[in-house]
Amino acid sequence: MKRPARHSRHSARGMTLIEIVVALMIVAVLFAAVTFSVGALTGAKAKESSTELAGTIRALYDTAALSGKTCRIVFTLPEEREEDTPASWRAECAAGGATTSAKRDDDLKDARKKLKDKVEDKKDDRFRRLDSDDAPTLQQLQAQEEKRVNDAAQYSNFSSDDVAEKTLPSNVKVEVWTQKQREKAKFGIAYLYFFPQGFTERAQVWLRQGDNVWTLTISPLTGKTKIYSEDLEVPRT
Repeated sequence: MKRPARHSRHSARGMTLIEIVVALMIVAVLFAAVTFSVGALTGAKAKESSTELAGTIRALYDTAALSGKTCRIVFTLPEEREEDTPASWRAECAAGGATTSAKRDDDLKDARKKLKDKVEDKKDDRFRRLDSDDAPTLQQLQAQEEKRVNDAAQYSNFSSDDVAEKTLPSNVKVEVWTQKQREKAKFGIAYLYFFPQGFTERAQVWLRQGDNVWTLTISPLTGKTKIYSEDLEVPRT
């Protein structure tokens, strides 16, 4: 009588713990790849970032209006030859009601002219003793006024856990346009200002991921931000 054939020890013991772990790792990698592919196709990261940016814009608009300070969002975009560098933005507020750099230059010119007129017309008692040793010179007074204007325009990091610096994924591209620009900024530094009087600049921001584009439009009078899942053109009026 023949004995029944015995199964090998390897086939009888089933899968080992190591084999189960390896199988789970393979499944996890495949799942991550599928998830990443779906996210790239739908522009999920760009959509998420656009929502977060809209919240930042609303927070800066309210902060500027309530605090009496000029605030801005600083967009750090990649350089033209370094397009793979991820873009980022941060929020910051000035020490006071500062304005844009162009306006600050005008303020400095006006301040220098007023000082010069005061000296020439001798309308202020402070300038009647300009010839004395202890009296400040016109150049010193101009330097003091320039420091005052520049100090008011100094920005410091916006201290709020709700508006922290944000670095985007490298596959999400950002473009910024404000009413002072003819074309949208794609490289370098771009700014979006919020003023104490309760208004901001008319602006649009684009976030791109692959073929997906999300456009943010900002109302200058209310700071209201709308998000469109399409590539809007730069306003021409």
